[in-house]
Amino acid sequence: MKQFMFLIAALFLFVNCNNTTNSEKKEQKSVTETHIGNAIEKTIEKFPETDRNLLKRGVNHVASLWRAEDGSPEDFIEFCANNFSGNNKKRELVFNKLSAYYESLFGHFNKISLDLQANVHLQTGELHSIDHMFAGYSAGAHMKNDFYANKIAFVTALNFPYYSTEEKNELGKEWTALEWGYARMGDVFSSRVPSELIQETARVSAESDAYIAEYNIYMGKLVNDKSKHLFPKDMVLLSHWNLRDEIKANYANKTNGLEKQEMIYQVMQRIIDQSIPEKVINSGDYEWNPYNNQVNQEDAAPEPDARYQQILNNFNAFKAIDAYQPVLNTAIKRSFSGNMQIPQEEVEAIFHEFLSSTHLKDAGKIIEKRLGRDLKPWDIWYDGFKARSSISEEKLDAITQKKYPNAQAMEDDLANMLLTLGFTKEKANFLASKIVVDPARGSGHAWGASMKSENAHLRTRIPESGMNYKGYNIAVHEFGHNVEQTISLHDVPNYMINGVPNTAFTEALAFIFQQRDLLLLNMKDNNPDKEYLKTLDIFWSLFEIMGVSMVDMKMWKWMYENPNCTASELKNAVLTISKEVWNQYFAPVYGLKDQTILAVYSHMINAPMYLPNYAFGHLIHFQLEEHFKTNPFAAEVGRMFALGQLTPNEWMMEAVGTPLSNEPIINAAQEAIKHLNQ
Repeated sequence: MKQFMFLIAALFLFVNCNNTTNSEKKEQKSVTETHIGNAIEKTIEKFPETDRNLLKRGVNHVASLWRAEDGSPEDFIEFCANNFSGNNKKRELVFNKLSAYYESLFGHFNKISLDLQANVHLQTGELHSIDHMFAGYSAGAHMKNDFYANKIAFVTALNFPYYSTEEKNELGKEWTALEWGYARMGDVFSSRVPSELIQETARVSAESDAYIAEYNIYMGKLVNDKSKHLFPKDMVLLSHWNLRDEIKANYANKTNGLEKQEMIYQVMQRIIDQSIPEKVINSGDYEWNPYNNQVNQEDAAPEPDARYQQILNNFNAFKAIDAYQPVLNTAIKRSFSGNMQIPQEEVEAIFHEFLSSTHLKDAGKIIEKRLGRDLKPWDIWYDGFKARSSISEEKLDAITQKKYPNAQAMEDDLANMLLTLGFTKEKANFLASKIVVDPARGSGHAWGASMKSENAHLRTRIPESGMNYKGYNIAVHEFGHNVEQTISLHDVPNYMINGVPNTAFTEALAFIFQQRDLLLLNMKDNNPDKEYLKTLDIFWSLFEIMGVSMVDMKMWKWMYENPNCTASELKNAVLTISKEVWNQYFAPVYGLKDQTILAVYSHMINAPMYLPNYAFGHLIHFQLEEHFKTNPFAAEVGRMFALGQLTPNEWMMEAVGTPLSNEPIINAAQEAIKHLNQ
């Protein structure tokens, strides 16, 4: 998962709004349509051959941001005439200078965030409240306001005005890389959000991140109704990631794997409905029976809905920004139409189409046959289509612990991993030189650099005994993020289009790397059905994550409909929503109703509305994998992720020649099901 703290501004604040609030309009009455016209006329007198459509867009964009405190109407007119770049050569000169300055600013602010959050994110020892205070501080919160005050924001907005997502989708088909850079420059100053609100989002997000990073379950302390321990004494798993991965690991356990899975499922249920005893969270001091919910054979006080209070805290912080974003005037719109560049309604329609596929029931029947039993709720994470599903967790742990006893060992091996994937020695060494591996306090994440002189960071959990397979599998996923982050920063045509269209695209490459984790351990899959199994693995993973994403989206809609709700009311709503989504899409496949398991994801707490990116990531993942069947993997990865931050469909068309769609994976799944049923 990519880092969220530094990106919070890009996700919710710096996107897609070139209008003002009613209160701001009152302040701006002195800048009228007449003044805008005068500014355009005076600038044309100075630059008679200039692009008049561009000038009009730029002047109107500045007018939408101009407040009384910025100067009089006459000051506005003079500013436009004196700061507009009247020809292409001068505009490109200004663009290059601004790009260099912004790379330094964004890059150093990113580095500061990295440093201030290090103790919260990494295994650096005991945490103190001062660590959380620094982690919640945003050094760049005041930058935008400062740049309005010194007029840098207005110079940027005048010469590089904002284009909506719809305009980018249409006009971008003909844009050069430089013109895309101009358009992305226009995204930097598209609204005026008070710095104190930006700071508050950073603080709340840091608190949620810390809450999740220490939500550990001491598995060695779990007991069943016979007071029996099922898990190793020293096993500690983070919710939800490690709990989910332990469920996956036990499909290969023929002794008591099913019993272990059922116990983990009970733990997850307790977390979701907040009946989990508060004292067992991140503590190994007590024995807990998750079935009768007793601690040391006695009743214990539950967690006081803290999970849902964290969600509400994020909601309230983001909702406070709505007044400053009248076009994308909800966090939902900013997340989807703004950041993802796909309207939420379209996202939900795509998910509904997939989740309604009749082939899901056919895939479920294949899984039941392979398991020799009926489907259980936790089989949303069925892992048996992967080659590793037939290999015991203990064997895989032994391999990874020996190979990677510490973070440095993995860092030293990154170049070799890239060589195995087909990268040239020169490219492998360069990419590896720009990635640092750190031992994570939480599940792990990938933190990209925002300037070329800095490195990307790969974080994964590494116990004292060495990196276990779960940590390794996550690390390979994060490594995929790091490779994307490095290519899309260093190899793009210009800095302003660094990155990818949205985070689903970096998730796609992370999934692609993760699926090759055994290959990177020199363990080859010789199964003649491996391509069919790979298709069904992605197909089933999409089923799960689209369902989870539906719950997340519907939860945010519910909060906007009930903005004054309590944490307890939100909890009850989420339980209801998760059951409704399950009953609509999953019950026909599983034959079970009223399950809440889709609400377990920790992203709902510390990564608002990020989950749909995973679903799109799987769709993109499949289409890229199809492309790699007839094209060289490493070379194409380098080409695709150097395209930069285009719109999603434009990126897909240039990368593989087809738009983003459910159709390829559904058709391939139908073929795979037919083959495996022969």
